[in-house]
Amino acid sequence: MSKVIKLKKGFDIKLLGEAQRKLTKLPLASSYALVPDDFIGVTPKMLVKVDDVVKAGTPIFFDKYHPEVIFTSPVSGKVTAVNRGEKRKIMDITITPDTEQVYETFDIPDLVKASKEDVTGILLKAGLWPMIIQRPYGIIADPLQTPKAIFVSGFDSAPLAPDMNYVLEGELDNLNAGFAALSKLTQGKVHLSLSVKGSGVLNKVTGIEQHLFDGPHPAGNVGVQIHHIDPINKGDIVWTVDVQNVAIIGRLMRTGKVDMSKTIALTGSEIADTHYFRVISGAIIDSIVRKSNIRPQEGNATVRIISGNVLTGLKVDEKGYLRFYSNQITVIPEGDKYEFLGWGMPRLNKFSVSHTYFSWLMPKKEYTLDTNLNGGHRAFVVTGLYDKYLPMDIYPLYLIKAAIAEDIDKMENLGIYEVIEEDLALCEFVDPSKNNIQEIIRNGINLMIKELN
Repeated sequence: MSKVIKLKKGFDIKLLGEAQRKLTKLPLASSYALVPDDFIGVTPKMLVKVDDVVKAGTPIFFDKYHPEVIFTSPVSGKVTAVNRGEKRKIMDITITPDTEQVYETFDIPDLVKASKEDVTGILLKAGLWPMIIQRPYGIIADPLQTPKAIFVSGFDSAPLAPDMNYVLEGELDNLNAGFAALSKLTQGKVHLSLSVKGSGVLNKVTGIEQHLFDGPHPAGNVGVQIHHIDPINKGDIVWTVDVQNVAIIGRLMRTGKVDMSKTIALTGSEIADTHYFRVISGAIIDSIVRKSNIRPQEGNATVRIISGNVLTGLKVDEKGYLRFYSNQITVIPEGDKYEFLGWGMPRLNKFSVSHTYFSWLMPKKEYTLDTNLNGGHRAFVVTGLYDKYLPMDIYPLYLIKAAIAEDIDKMENLGIYEVIEEDLALCEFVDPSKNNIQEIIRNGINLMIKELN
């Protein structure tokens, strides 16, 4: 029986719109895309051009500074556009899928006898290597390095996050194959963290070191789990993989094909019928978020579609695409309405993490929250507030200030190696000063990469 790691710091934001346990398998979308901006630090160099015919698993582009890291098509079909922005930056590569999918085939090594180089080679060739993320920095792992351990979070504690045991029902064989492949990439352990509140297929996975966590968000963040299992010190390297991507890696190891099918949760207060969908990664958003499934809005009010959760997800429109690392889509109201007297009103139906409103008397009540900041940017209020929401032995306020000051020595001493943006997303949510804390942390990390590597 695994020891339970109990976390007291953090907060569960109770939002309306959790996904019902109902699964719809969607037909092929009209379009799919690879978005280079999904991959931090990658400069894409194209391997295909418009009108080229590709298979699922055909290389589309590679990283200019790491040519061995390639990115492959999620579907078979025809490349219809390479959309560019300012200075000819590649924004996305779109593919119109074939009616019947055709796959590149790869020679898979015997996992029992395979070496690290064998597994690394097949993941690079198949384009699944970008699923492996390095800590520190939260960037794609360097295939030439060996991590001291690999960590996988088996649950997501973010608002309206999907239930991973439900998402991965029927994937046990793929999960075991995926974890077996990951075990070849490190001389240390492969850690899987689970929540004490649920059980299912992930509890049956073999060949891993299992840990149980109990506590509010961000208990499901892999960075928080690493901190409590085996903290990252200067010079350490660990790798992390999203648990659904472990199953995709396992699928490759069992079939020799790149099958990017995944189950996502369609959530949010503005969705009439919230539930789970089986899709292929990179699908166009309007194939999942139907206008008929969005609740009617009053007047000129609009909604925001987010690929991911409300804390760390990315805003997309209906002609945007499901992002590479997203396991959910969230739809909430845009914050384009303002109320007279603002916080001075009683607001009996409004939410606040403080005692400004009466929501603290109803901790289990679910709320409809919009994107309004309810205030403007101002100087830091030094209250110790962030410490209540980050279950890690670091000083978040001082780390944020060190990042703003671009002080590398202080960032090192204050724990920059242990965090990425998502770990401080809750601090940004509760911040009375309305600072873009996630952006500040990423800028600090980018400075560390530039100066130290």
